[in-house]
Amino acid sequence: MRNLLLFGSFGWQEILIIAFIVLLLFGGKKIPELMKGLGKGVRSFKEGMKDVENEVKGTDDDSKNGDKEKK
Repeated sequence: MRNLLLFGSFGWQEILIIAFIVLLLFGGKKIPELMKGLGKGVRSFKEGMKDVENEVKGTDDDSKNGDKEKK
């Protein structure tokens, strides 16, 4: 069960079969467009996560600075 969750049971044969099926479904010309869209989505997600981290860090810094000013 653990192997299924971590994709540890996939070998190169399975990956090759999956790639062939994707090629048949979408065609050779459509795959680069799909990968480009996927890359943009991942980049956007990472930027969003960085923004959230910066906001959290900024909130922590503001609360610490506010505590020092009150003393």
